[in-house]
Amino acid sequence: PMAIGIAAQCKINANIGNSAVTSDVDNEIAKLETAVTLGADTVMDLSTGGNINGIRESILRRSPVPIGTVPIYEAVQGVNSATDLTEDDLVRVVEGQAEQGVDYMTIHCGIRLKHLPLVDGRITGIVSRGGSLMAQWMVHHRRENPFYTAYDRILEVCRRHDVTLSLGDSLRPGC
Repeated sequence: PMAIGIAAQCKINANIGNSAVTSDVDNEIAKLETAVTLGADTVMDLSTGGNINGIRESILRRSPVPIGTVPIYEAVQGVNSATDLTEDDLVRVVEGQAEQGVDYMTIHCGIRLKHLPLVDGRITGIVSRGGSLMAQWMVHHRRENPFYTAYDRILEVCRRHDVTLSLGDSLRPGC
């Protein structure tokens, strides 16, 4: 069992993942093994390059710790621009990753259309890649964040597959 939160002892998360420059299963497994050896309690697969599903499958098979993902990273790989994504595309990626067996996902549903004007005065603005992709989508479409509008559907997928959500708001506190 794993407990993460204020009532639990501190947990260490390590981020790994391929990119458009390096897309090698063996490298990602080596990163996973190094992270676990050095004490990571969880590992986030932030892959954005080729063979995302194959690499994630290898990581899931080899990992003794929970594996997390950021579905928007995979979703944008299937379109020319983040603005081409649909709510159904995002839910489909969430469902695919859940079916594959990931333990948790960061869903950037906390950045809302009505919050975007407030970002201008912040020291660091939107600090997450996923959040900036969602902001780009909302500005282009002038519609609410599709992770927010599909939240009930996403919860149902996660309930069915026993996946935990980490809710991304995309903003660094205190900025």
